[in-house]
Amino acid sequence: MKPVLILLLLSTGWTLCRAQVYHQALMDYLENRLLAVEGHVHLYQEQWRHHQAEVQDLRKQSTETMEALRQQHHALSEDLAAAAAGVERVEGDMDTVESQTSPRACAKEADRVVEQGVWSQEESRGDQDEGWEEIPSRVSDCVEIISSIRSVKILKRVGAPKGVWLRDPRSSKVYVFNGTAGDTVYQFASVKAFTKSPGGAGARSIRLPSAWRGSGVAVYNGYLYYVQQGADVRVVKYDLLSGEPADAAILPVESRSVVYGLNPETLADVAVDDHGLWLLYAGGESEANINLAKMDPVTLDIEHIWETPCPRDKSEAAFVACGSVYVVYNTRLPSRSRVQCVFDVNDKVASEEAPLFYFPRRYGAHASLKYNAEERQVYSWDDGYQILYRMNAKKKLS
Repeated sequence: MKPVLILLLLSTGWTLCRAQVYHQALMDYLENRLLAVEGHVHLYQEQWRHHQAEVQDLRKQSTETMEALRQQHHALSEDLAAAAAGVERVEGDMDTVESQTSPRACAKEADRVVEQGVWSQEESRGDQDEGWEEIPSRVSDCVEIISSIRSVKILKRVGAPKGVWLRDPRSSKVYVFNGTAGDTVYQFASVKAFTKSPGGAGARSIRLPSAWRGSGVAVYNGYLYYVQQGADVRVVKYDLLSGEPADAAILPVESRSVVYGLNPETLADVAVDDHGLWLLYAGGESEANINLAKMDPVTLDIEHIWETPCPRDKSEAAFVACGSVYVVYNTRLPSRSRVQCVFDVNDKVASEEAPLFYFPRRYGAHASLKYNAEERQVYSWDDGYQILYRMNAKKKLS
């Protein structure tokens, strides 16, 4: 029994020794792992403190940069405000200088070409040296000319970039022709009603028997006059009260000849002033200047024709006031519109007093200009904006 007991004791001791060695190795391993983890934690703490310091520095730099940008923005705003004020002063000075030194190349005495409506074609083409007699104008003398623009009022923006709007001089009704061609006209009760109508709502639609084209439209004494283009060019007289066409007349206009170089949609323009109905047109492609005709508003007969000194090239629109035609010019790239040619059928406007002036800079170029003699205002359509120009007038030289 003794040997067995001794062996059992030896075996147990060996087992305990091995267990103690294994336990010590495990403790050493765990201690090493903990030391490694502590090292990593310490490294991460160092990196976090470094990043936190960088974030604080970045935050400080951002704050300083934002403050500097605010100061620069404030200074830039002040500079822009000062520049805008300077530009406004310069534009005012330019308007003053332009009104005093506008070019007068087109302002000449009227070189009147007269043609009596009752003459035959052969007689009108006869030799000027044999029996040609200058017929005096039937337009009564007018003592005033438009001298400058008194004020500008932009009412609204509605419709296409090009169009026409105007008021009947004998009533308060306003008529709107949207676009460059169509057979529908929109009638409003007044300028105020047109201004307050959202998007043109509340208008009365008038369907015409044929299509109008360009800016050649006018309203006079309850009748609508518009230019119709087909196999020939004619002006149509439409009775607004009865809603029926009243008359039509073929115009001395070629179908390919436009009256205004910058508005090719307008073959002929119809205008109204104190003396009645006028027609502006180009006799042909070879004719460089605009022709002016006085029309009988009842019969549409052409009473007189004048060849004006006003070029068609670079013209955008024109209006007639008190027996004088004012042609407005621009450039191919819209700039500042200007009255650069004035023609008086009564020879009462000398070149040195011709009122050549610039329009205030607006959006693009005038698609139409319609003068209202009762209000002494010009109704303008400019890039979809409806604008009113109130005009100043002065007496003509006697």
